[in-house]
Amino acid sequence: MSLVLDPAAQDLLFREARTANTFTDEPVTDEQVQAIYDLVKFGPTAFNQTPLRIVLVRTPEARERLVPHLAEGNQAKTAAAPLVAILAADNEFHHELPDLFPHFPQARDIFFSTRPARESAAGLNAALQAAYFIVGVRAAGLAAGPMTGFDHAGVQKEFLDDDHTPLMIVNIGKPGDDAWFPRSPRLSYDDVITTV
Repeated sequence: MSLVLDPAAQDLLFREARTANTFTDEPVTDEQVQAIYDLVKFGPTAFNQTPLRIVLVRTPEARERLVPHLAEGNQAKTAAAPLVAILAADNEFHHELPDLFPHFPQARDIFFSTRPARESAAGLNAALQAAYFIVGVRAAGLAAGPMTGFDHAGVQKEFLDDDHTPLMIVNIGKPGDDAWFPRSPRLSYDDVITTV
């Protein structure tokens, strides 16, 4: 066995984990979300930057504001999901860098003094953090339904500000009946890996 992680944990996080399209009515608690974040915050990013911001959409009023911005095929499942999270990149993350990267605090001014540099870094590193977040949801025994099919400008205007760029919306909960589509193919090792 080449992996240290227990096979059951491998299945939970990857092999058996799927994008859920239906959920039970069981709520997702703030304590569960806290435990997920407290685990995934340790995932690596460049300069230890932490640009991911998460907006939890819990109230019916907020859900009503969100759903019309989604692609039609994503609306019903989002309206019914126990919890919905908007994952966004904070393009002004650099203000935190002296605290998060204390051995090189001048990185903020050397590498991230311009907005285009910050937007590029925030997009990449928040996307990394979003992937960790999805794996963390799975580690909590929940299913995630990440979606990028939505009106990004509309969601930004409704829930964020000009300094935050929405990346994806994630439905979260216990999987319901007929939650899974058939698994799509994946590329093989030989299709992806090259040794030089």
